[in-house]
Amino acid sequence: SDLARAAQDQLAQRPELLTLLATVSQDFAASPAMEATLTNATRQIMAYMETEAVSIFLLDDTGEHLTCLACAGPVSIEGLTIDATQGIVGRTVSEDCVQMVRDTSSDSGFTGAVDDLTGFRTRSILCAPLKVKSRILGALEVINKRSVDGLFGDNDRQLLQALAGMVSLAISNAQMTAALVEQERIRRELELAREIQRGLLPAAGSDDLPVCGMNYPAMEVSGDFFDYFPLADGRIAWGLGDVSGKGMNAAMLMAKTISLFRCLGKTTADMAQLLATLNDEISETASHGMFVTMVVGIFDPQSGDVRFANAGHQPPLYRSRDGSYREIEAECPPLGVLSGVQYVEQDLSLDGGRLFVFTDGVTEGRTISGEMLGLEGLLALLDAQSGETAAAQLASVAAVLNRPGTRLFDDLTMLAVG
Repeated sequence: SDLARAAQDQLAQRPELLTLLATVSQDFAASPAMEATLTNATRQIMAYMETEAVSIFLLDDTGEHLTCLACAGPVSIEGLTIDATQGIVGRTVSEDCVQMVRDTSSDSGFTGAVDDLTGFRTRSILCAPLKVKSRILGALEVINKRSVDGLFGDNDRQLLQALAGMVSLAISNAQMTAALVEQERIRRELELAREIQRGLLPAAGSDDLPVCGMNYPAMEVSGDFFDYFPLADGRIAWGLGDVSGKGMNAAMLMAKTISLFRCLGKTTADMAQLLATLNDEISETASHGMFVTMVVGIFDPQSGDVRFANAGHQPPLYRSRDGSYREIEAECPPLGVLSGVQYVEQDLSLDGGRLFVFTDGVTEGRTISGEMLGLEGLLALLDAQSGETAAAQLASVAAVLNRPGTRLFDDLTMLAVG
């Protein structure tokens, strides 16, 4: 293009220009401190182009504001934020072309707002857009040429465009690097959060335990949880819950709920009262409309009796020793929706049977054929392992739904009692 040929001619005639470009480029490549490198580059540009001031403005994520990231000159405007359409810099960005204003007093686009703020007098401006491909990043601006006539010319325009291209690439690379660093930080934090969550769940026990559970998160962190622990009198307290939503908000509410349950479950024998206390606490602090469905209970291994209460969770499934099934309904609301709720306690004699509590990730999980498992599919899996331990039954469900190489669409959590 004509511009490229003109730039090549200028480089041939002024070898020191090539030195400047090489020096600035090496600075960008060598230093990870982008702001300091840009500040140094503005000083070099100011000295070589013989101007009184240089500034680099970047667009924010919304594209509505421009902020000075680096500058050189008698006054500092670093950190100054202006509207993305304001002044010559705004016009450069909005029109995506170089602006050369030889006399600011005769240009209606020059507002003088920055001069009023700093006391600096702007007489002439040359401003080039910073862009990578079609993405506008901001603008590189030089002010007040130190020549006899004080005017910018075509050579200055070509040089500034060349410098703007280099600065654009440097800024783009820095932004991509920062994004990768941020992604890695988030990944490590999620890994840590997942480890913390796993630590809140019961450790895997032996097959002869009368209560066992499983939890497989669909994402890095889970909104599902289960817990069980022995009481001083030999009974076992247990609970399973599902927090609405996904991600870190659900994970944090999960951690709070399971911690409160473990604390209250050691001192509260009335399961309805335990849920009422949990509900009031969660109602006070839950945000963004979040809630928790949960079933809590106490199992007596000596008598085989279970006392439990349900807060809006899907019905627990009781399998009697003759192989028949019964869903145990409850009509109490989830935790966190409304304070002051009275929950209902229920009693069940297992009589050689087994109680299963699970989240919807189980019945909505996908089999190898791609279809949802459904309640009938779950019953078939449990029946197939009816003579085995509860742990073996849960493992058979996990083997079908959490297959190697497949991705869970929802957390997979299940608890067996008896």
